[in-house]
Amino acid sequence: MNFKEGEILYFDKPLRWTSFAVVNKIRYHISRKLGVKKIKVGHAGTLDPLATGVMIICTGKATKRIEEFQYHTKEYIATLQLGATTPSYDLEKEIDATYPTEHITRELVEATLKRFVGTIEQVPPAFSACKIDGKRAYDLARKGDDVPLKAKTLVIDEIELLDYNLPEIRIRVVCSKGTYIRALARDIGEALDSGAHLTGLIRTRVGEVKLENCMKVEDFEAWLDKQEIEVTNE
Repeated sequence: MNFKEGEILYFDKPLRWTSFAVVNKIRYHISRKLGVKKIKVGHAGTLDPLATGVMIICTGKATKRIEEFQYHTKEYIATLQLGATTPSYDLEKEIDATYPTEHITRELVEATLKRFVGTIEQVPPAFSACKIDGKRAYDLARKGDDVPLKAKTLVIDEIELLDYNLPEIRIRVVCSKGTYIRALARDIGEALDSGAHLTGLIRTRVGEVKLENCMKVEDFEAWLDKQEIEVTNE
């Protein structure tokens, strides 16, 4: 392996880790193994701290391929709690409002999910990494500032209802770059004349890379010790 020339690694991002923390950990182990102070390492698509699953990490010259991977189709398994909302649309913030769910049936959920398949407009969450005048939306939202975000066009290829157990549902979503599953949860709740927020999220696929192809971050150091590593002197 030659980490300076470029390697592509697949990880299962741990719960509560930021994407940045995963990159830092991988960079630390590679730098230590190579005996260098610095090496380029980047990820091809952010996952929220409360999400787990497929994360593609590129090193060295392979970081030029990050954009290419970002455009690959992604698949998620999402757990939604119906009848309640949070300001972040997930468990980062406490429930701020509750809504009726008595009118919701499995048939209504399945019919509603179909409305989201295809090209849709989605307003990103205020608690997101979107930039407004050079500032991250989540920094403004956490200060209590107004966060005016414009709707973005994206594509949902598939939505499948996996489990229906009110107030919880579990869905599989196949979608394009730029899709916020938290915002999708918000919109599904509204479309059901109720509310919803995300209580669990796993990214199960990016392009052809599946979760079963991914390594645990905690296993990386031991894995690295077993590799034949080529060192490029510059």
